[in-house]
Amino acid sequence: MKDSLGKNPVQLSFDGSVGEYYSAELFWSPDSKKLAGTKVRAEIAHYIYFVESSPADQLQPKLQKRYYPKAGDALPISSLVLFDMESKIQIPVDARPFMNQFTLGNLEWRKDNRAFTFEFNQRGHQRYQVVEVDAATGNCDVLIDEKSKTFIDYSSKLSRHDVNDGKEIIWTSERDGWNHLYLYSGYGFLTGQITSGEWVVRDVIKVIDSSRQIIFTGSGRNMGEDPYLIHYYRVNFDGTELKELTPIQANHQAEFSTDYRFLTDIYSRVDLAPTFVLRDGVTGKILMIIEQSGVNDLTSMGWKMPEVFSAKGRDGTTDIWGMIYRPTSFDSTKKYPIIEYIYAGPHSSHVPKNFNASYKAYAVLAELGFIVVQIDGMGTSNRSKAFHDVCWRNLKDAGFPDRILWIKAAARKYAYMDTTRIGIFGESAGGQNSTGALLFHPDFYKAAVSSCGCHDNRMDKIWWNEQWMGYPVGPWYAENSNVTNAHLLKGNLMLLVGELDDNVDPASTIQLCDALIKANKDFELVMLPGMNHTGGGKYGERKRRDFFVKYLLDAKPPQWNEKE
Repeated sequence: MKDSLGKNPVQLSFDGSVGEYYSAELFWSPDSKKLAGTKVRAEIAHYIYFVESSPADQLQPKLQKRYYPKAGDALPISSLVLFDMESKIQIPVDARPFMNQFTLGNLEWRKDNRAFTFEFNQRGHQRYQVVEVDAATGNCDVLIDEKSKTFIDYSSKLSRHDVNDGKEIIWTSERDGWNHLYLYSGYGFLTGQITSGEWVVRDVIKVIDSSRQIIFTGSGRNMGEDPYLIHYYRVNFDGTELKELTPIQANHQAEFSTDYRFLTDIYSRVDLAPTFVLRDGVTGKILMIIEQSGVNDLTSMGWKMPEVFSAKGRDGTTDIWGMIYRPTSFDSTKKYPIIEYIYAGPHSSHVPKNFNASYKAYAVLAELGFIVVQIDGMGTSNRSKAFHDVCWRNLKDAGFPDRILWIKAAARKYAYMDTTRIGIFGESAGGQNSTGALLFHPDFYKAAVSSCGCHDNRMDKIWWNEQWMGYPVGPWYAENSNVTNAHLLKGNLMLLVGELDDNVDPASTIQLCDALIKANKDFELVMLPGMNHTGGGKYGERKRRDFFVKYLLDAKPPQWNEKE
């Protein structure tokens, strides 16, 4: 520590070392009389390595590496430290209850200097705590103690707002089976549940302490509509006067004025062109229609609007939602192979909800003579906790039982959808899923293209995989692995991977190739020099189109080497 002039340094601690050091990230109390931070016990860092085969600036390859902890790897452990700057002494803080950590962070001082708070995410993501540390004594008081038998979705659902310097806390939780708002006292007592019901809070937009109101987004509250459509709401801290500000059946994207008295709202669906309006921010009343779009010019050129479709899932009661995309040359008297675009990452839901005149991932394939579909099956997010929990230690499920029933239901309604010719493709988590379709459901899916897939969750980034597959790494990791199950392959498979992929270790794809070769299975591999996490760019897209034309249309792709 130095004085305000940067002179007269004083040493505050004496027990730092190479393996256990004081973090440079420090947090001063508002009155500058206390200093909080962490002491870090270092881990053995895990790296992934790449050979860049074709660098632009030299002939010889280059070796690259990235810091990249994987599921099960050791992590740095942070212990809280607190210093009294007037007496130059360290105030002990008992770190023992918080050592089994994934993260310990978000340190923030109370404005009146009485304490600071931090958040503790226990390794395995089944416990998450908000803790207050007394600035005078160093005593820790757990204010919020969130627990789950499966996982806490800390990465996309948790939201916290401290009201009036921590006199109360607004908190989100799935403890009743749906993501909702809760009110705590500053002492950690649950005062009440603010929102409730079989629908979900999606995002907290603004907490207005003075009027004791919360502005937030939610979905699934309106019976009969797509439960993923986002609406905006206001509600009081005590749960009264819940007001929907955007009641039109559509997906809403709003921005509020600085005083939250007005909002602009663009609303649309994949089958409804956008409308742009100005609303009263308290009542939701439309004050002005700013702009309204139409689709006549598109449809006159043959454009086919996507169809929103729902069918019952594996339990016979839950509605599964998706969309159907048809070619501009669509002829209902013909039979069309089906291609599913899949991304079953549990961190969100993935079927588009906003209007877009060109869903390129769908349109390019549809124009070749396919019906293209996308579906959110069980195991993805933004529905009930039970819907989401299907993914727990079970990523190979990927919602396939629901997806298959959905496609069969669509084919019963539309006889031109040919369920004997079904392909599937995806990237990243979707790359894992699309290969899994041929391993675990080969009687339904016949051809798959998988780009930059995480084919074994032990090979991928730590946060994503431990979030859904748990910690410690148990036998279920192998049971869910495409590599372990490579011998089950039936149908036609193409794998694409960038040699410099630092999102998903490209070795995951190569290990799958190794397992397939050992099992004497046929497949195609496209290695993409110099590329990172990718579907392959123009070349990869062309390879994907040709692959499906060959195996689902039984047609011969163009001879590209003969073209100029």
